[in-house]
Amino acid sequence: MNDVKNPIDKDKITETPHLLPYAHHVGSAIIKPLDKGKTKGVAMKAMYQQTETQLTQIKEQVETLIRQAQAIHDRIHISEKIYKADCGFKPIHGSTYYLYEKKDKTWTISMVSPSEWGNRMPYNFVATIELLADSTWKIIEKSADI
Repeated sequence: MNDVKNPIDKDKITETPHLLPYAHHVGSAIIKPLDKGKTKGVAMKAMYQQTETQLTQIKEQVETLIRQAQAIHDRIHISEKIYKADCGFKPIHGSTYYLYEKKDKTWTISMVSPSEWGNRMPYNFVATIELLADSTWKIIEKSADI
């Protein structure tokens, strides 16, 4: 009568205890189950912060490009007026001049600044310009009306 019955239920033992999701004896390492919702929440928060930072950087880059494009557009617009303007002298590279609009809607380039006209400025100020070495014009200051 060697019928010794194991008092431990077969459903409560395993041959691979290392695969259990919990410690299988007192000396085992402590295994704490993950709070998957909390882990995903932290990961989502980090993802949103990172993508928001990247989107902000892209937005700033786009705004810079828009400002640069506007400056080029302004330069073209004013340069067209400069090339159509009357000029009673030969401009010198590196010198500053002033573009004015006459009452008849034509333009003129002058060496006289708006402040030098005093109270009786005969023309509408358009821009302060400089002739560059490559014979193009740099807009130093432009009227708010342009």
